[in-house]
Amino acid sequence: MSESLIYELSSPGRHGTPTPKLDVPETALPEGLVRQDLPLPEVSEMEVVRHFLRLSQLNYAIDKGIYPLGSCTMKYNPKINEVTARLPGFTGAHPHQPWAVSQGALRLMFELQTYLAEIGGFAGVTLQPAAGAQGELTGVLIMRAYHLARGDTQRDTILVPDSAHGTNPASTSMSGLRVVQLPSDARGNVDLDALRTALRGEVCDRTVGLMITNPNTLGLFEEHLAEIIDIVHGCGGLVYGDA
Repeated sequence: MSESLIYELSSPGRHGTPTPKLDVPETALPEGLVRQDLPLPEVSEMEVVRHFLRLSQLNYAIDKGIYPLGSCTMKYNPKINEVTARLPGFTGAHPHQPWAVSQGALRLMFELQTYLAEIGGFAGVTLQPAAGAQGELTGVLIMRAYHLARGDTQRDTILVPDSAHGTNPASTSMSGLRVVQLPSDARGNVDLDALRTALRGEVCDRTVGLMITNPNTLGLFEEHLAEIIDIVHGCGGLVYGDA
């Protein structure tokens, strides 16, 4: 299916909604910024609606079918969540508004992190990351901070499977750590033998942790996740997982 550019649909004299008359005094524009010709497309309202609807239907979306790739982005959000997120109390909030008028949002976030901590069995949960890559960076920084707090200052290595998100190495580098890449086996899982080999010798004592994507970028759930965690924990490392 091909779709013409909206400029190609243009026909002189067509227009959609007319511009209303000014209800305030007109202000002169600065000299040098006024153009005599502005070649915008001239199309009717219906043409605009149909054009952009057709374009939107060319996009693949989670509402249209399955998205098997392990990804932070293409997750299905129930429609009630979308409606709730558009409530004025959320959309009208601003990061710099006084805390006194933000108590409703702060209470919701506090209760959410409390529930997540209880469900996951964690001592604490942060809601700071607003995106997948930010979550990765936060996870790496938390792992690094854990080791530094315990005096393990020699740990400077993060293990990253080749089936992980492409942003994992970038998050590692931004944290001042180095990456050791792990290959996948024939079934698309982390190669356990390669993992054990990578953790031999001094690398074991220098490992901060392993970043794992589940489902991975091949769209597969790791079949040996518990064993992977045990191997990394055996070296004193941590495991950060995203999806």
